[in-house]
Amino acid sequence: MSTRSIDYREAVGHLPEGATLVVQDISWEDYEQLLKELADRPGVRVAYDEGKLEIVSPLPEHEKCKRFIERIIDTLGDELDLNVEPLGSTTWKRKRDRKGAEPDSCYYVANAEQIIGKRNIDLNVDPPPDLVVEIDATSESSSKFPIYSAFGIPEIWRYDLKHNRAQICELRGSAYVEVPSSRSFPILTAAALTDFVNQGKTQSQKAALAAFRRWIKTATD
Repeated sequence: MSTRSIDYREAVGHLPEGATLVVQDISWEDYEQLLKELADRPGVRVAYDEGKLEIVSPLPEHEKCKRFIERIIDTLGDELDLNVEPLGSTTWKRKRDRKGAEPDSCYYVANAEQIIGKRNIDLNVDPPPDLVVEIDATSESSSKFPIYSAFGIPEIWRYDLKHNRAQICELRGSAYVEVPSSRSFPILTAAALTDFVNQGKTQSQKAALAAFRRWIKTATD
């Protein structure tokens, strides 16, 4: 264990909710060691991009919004009769790219059948998640986009808590572009996602999800 990783672990222990710690010139070995040291802090998100380390401690509002979007995705899978395999905040990393990240949530949809039953998924041989979800409260998840692009993740949903707005971004070449609707769930537009997430913030999530189920039935009739 390096002295540096001990310092990071101690700094994270004092990181307040909503804060971000950024450190430059970090080796791949120190990054991997830090991930081991933070195994008992599952709420903390760590991103690594060619020597740049970013550690985020989410706010409660962030976690509430993340959970509601997860419930939206679960509902889409149920109502559309799709295999949707959730992998939560799994750490995705690949040494050859010197990149790694932990999304707020991620899913296999189109490639769900390829990973069902697998205990370990290796980006060197297995497909990446089809969908990543990021919630922005005080930090910008766009800094992770080059990491996700290197892994070939085709779709990102980003919800901006400050402006109460959802964006759907699709990988085109090596960059993400904002698109009107989801690749994984074509009936879902960014506008509809925004509306229902915002409903879940102003009324009970149960009521908002019931309205969402009704909307799906209408959209698929």
